[in-house]
Amino acid sequence: MGTLILAVTTLFLYSIGTALQALSFRGRVHTSLGVSTLVGVLALVSHGALIWETVRQQGAFNLGFFQSAVLISWLIVALLLALNLRKPVQSLFLGIYPMAGLTIVFALLFQSPPRFVSEDNWGMLSHIALSVTAYSLFTLAAAQAALLYIQNRQLKHNYNSLLVRNLPPLQTMESLLFEMVWAGVILLVLAITTGAVFVEDLFAQQLAHKTLFSLISLTVFVALLVGRYTQGWRGMTASRWTLAGCALLMLGFFGSKFVLELIFRNGA
Repeated sequence: MGTLILAVTTLFLYSIGTALQALSFRGRVHTSLGVSTLVGVLALVSHGALIWETVRQQGAFNLGFFQSAVLISWLIVALLLALNLRKPVQSLFLGIYPMAGLTIVFALLFQSPPRFVSEDNWGMLSHIALSVTAYSLFTLAAAQAALLYIQNRQLKHNYNSLLVRNLPPLQTMESLLFEMVWAGVILLVLAITTGAVFVEDLFAQQLAHKTLFSLISLTVFVALLVGRYTQGWRGMTASRWTLAGCALLMLGFFGSKFVLELIFRNGA
């Protein structure tokens, strides 16, 4: 019952946050940074309590498919709220809040086989923490890249839509995107390094495919950064490379977890 109450409370708060952002986006209301941050923090606290109830179990952390999705969505919201205090990223809330709510709904409706990691295994937990943070940051980068792509496309066609009028200038959007990519690359390198150090048998733990996709996506992001500073890549080119790298990263993590934990396990 406690889990259900926390889930409903979190969904309610995310709904309020989404509605406030949507009304502000359309110019219907003026929402101050303090009010929008307060709603987001309250939702984050409730979301965190829900994670504590469902992910931490008997001295271990259950990182099954749906539990991982709820955890990552919490971290994405936390990162976005922190960024929003210094950067113009308000438009991302319109997609991130509903996405976080959906992960909670799916976790309530569907069950996935548990995958426990002992809370005493600090090496593995540090690898997981870095990985989850990198995935979360690259999810924000993907959302930013999608907005930048749409903004570029509409400006080239002289389409002054509501979206274009509310987004920051292109240069600001591009700077934000590359800041996210830089931070994500650093975290991903650290995650891969800690994985190589602390994961004893990569193949026995069915992590080889995740590592492969992570390395490929890291190569894509590094190529994007090199292209940025040598060829001047920007705009739609930067958006495409970012989205491609993020798709590979998410495919390696969630795609492999979905197949291994839900399809193969259920088939067995």
